[in-house]
Amino acid sequence: MIRVLVTLIQILICFLLQSAVFPTFKLAGVVPDLLLVLVVTVAYTRGIFSGMFTGLVCGLLLDCSIGDVIGIYGILYMFLGYFNGYANKIYDKEDYTIPVLLITASEFVYCFFYYVAEFLLRGRLNLGFYAYRIMLPRVIYTVLVGIVFYKLFHMIHLGLTKLSNKEGS
Repeated sequence: MIRVLVTLIQILICFLLQSAVFPTFKLAGVVPDLLLVLVVTVAYTRGIFSGMFTGLVCGLLLDCSIGDVIGIYGILYMFLGYFNGYANKIYDKEDYTIPVLLITASEFVYCFFYYVAEFLLRGRLNLGFYAYRIMLPRVIYTVLVGIVFYKLFHMIHLGLTKLSNKEGS
């Protein structure tokens, strides 16, 4: 129960940072996706189900705030949590390269599906322009910010694991 509560607090804090604080620090016109970093962290450290739950809640929060149709971000983030949860089987507490690669791949997947949903279906076919001007800067910015926030989220989840192991003993 404490894990769910801490995860919900993390989601709320990340959403507020992403929507209120980081727009003042735009680089190349993009904002890093902290909710995606949180989804990848939870899925990588705790598994498929936790990643899907976190992804669904994060996506629905985005749907309610910036989405045109409710459910698109929820489904996309839930699938990202699902597929990143498979990396939990190779989880190593000391390894920071796999989470960075997962954040990078997840951001590319997110940006591509965002392009399909928001641009391609409306007849804007210039993928090269979108990839160069929006996708690449967003991936780089999210990965750089994600390295710092991953370490913070990872420490929180390790502390929760230690706390639950002490209570179980």
